[in-house]
Amino acid sequence: MYQLLEGLRIVEGSAFVAAPSGGMTLAQLGAEVIRFDMIGGGIDYKRWPLSEAGDSIYWASLNKAKKSIAVDLRSDEGRELLTALIADDDPGGGIFLSNFPARGWMSYDALRAHRDDLIMLNVTGNADGSTALDYTINSAVGYPDATGPVGSTEPINHVLPAWDLLTGQQAAIGVLAAERHRARTGKGQLISLALADVALMAVSNLAHIAEAQINGEQRPRYGNDVYGAYGRDFATSDGRRVIVMGITDRQWSSLLESTNTTEAVAALEQRLGANFGDQGARFAARDEITAILAPWFAAHTLGEVAAGLDAHGVCWGPYQTFQQLVDDDPRCSSDNPMFEMVDHPALGSFLMNGSPLGFSELDRQPVGRAPLLGEHTEEILADILGMNVGEIADLHDRGVVASASAE
Repeated sequence: MYQLLEGLRIVEGSAFVAAPSGGMTLAQLGAEVIRFDMIGGGIDYKRWPLSEAGDSIYWASLNKAKKSIAVDLRSDEGRELLTALIADDDPGGGIFLSNFPARGWMSYDALRAHRDDLIMLNVTGNADGSTALDYTINSAVGYPDATGPVGSTEPINHVLPAWDLLTGQQAAIGVLAAERHRARTGKGQLISLALADVALMAVSNLAHIAEAQINGEQRPRYGNDVYGAYGRDFATSDGRRVIVMGITDRQWSSLLESTNTTEAVAALEQRLGANFGDQGARFAARDEITAILAPWFAAHTLGEVAAGLDAHGVCWGPYQTFQQLVDDDPRCSSDNPMFEMVDHPALGSFLMNGSPLGFSELDRQPVGRAPLLGEHTEEILADILGMNVGEIADLHDRGVVASASAE
């Protein structure tokens, strides 16, 4: 964690990935991010994977460094409490991040009536407000039909919710941009952010839209070959696989040197009348090049391949399972300053990340774990809303709020 955003308070009403990851990004940079949930947990509170005790490892991983308040969202009194929290007059407050439907008491106009300079960022599925998830958006933007083995006709889904994660980052940027605008002008605003638009932005930025319009072609599947350059996976003698890249001239020459194939590839280049100094030429001849390189990998173990490629500065990486990543890769360990082993009251000790950003003038602060549901309810009611012990106890007794102890 860092304290770059100290003094900034964001109230988050969210579920699943996009909005929670945006709030977590801000929290890990020092903002006070207060997530509210229904008593007993919202729709993502028991999202898999679960521990043996039934606690969500997913929830604990996407809500690090936040505070938690548990409120009866169905009651008028609970909604009034949250409205007061969102519209609190603290100069750094008045910021609401949500992917819940922006209607009723959670509409921008309703909340703005309590604080005129309110900033609200609302994440939706589609820009028209209709429902969509990462998976339904990904199916429509072309990647499943450009992914998979050559000649395959079935769409290929993937497990990485890329659009959710990108939307979370856009949400964090949007909140900071709007807060800067408010600091300069005194004006708040509503920011709309559609998951589908984030996906379409990426597809456009990566030239897929322009390619379809200009060339009028559907990009075919190329299996594990990297489009437009040389990049390919290889099997090692001990049953592991690696991927190597030869995009830049230096990467390309290093790959050939490390595998002792410089002369053989030069002969192929001459035979084809090609210039492998051009990335496109390498891609066009990828099958022939792969046939030359493959025997070197097949004759060496993963350890030997790693030593040989590293000695020549080749750009490469091993294929690893999640378990192998945790067990074998020093980048995924406390050797990496981003990570720490942190104790969680429900899940025990496990590796948790802080911000991936490294600032030259700031020391990293300890990684903040995710809260227990309602862990900060009493603190928030007392310190922000100014309630006394008796008032808080009364809310508990009537089931308007709930608390959890980290003990």
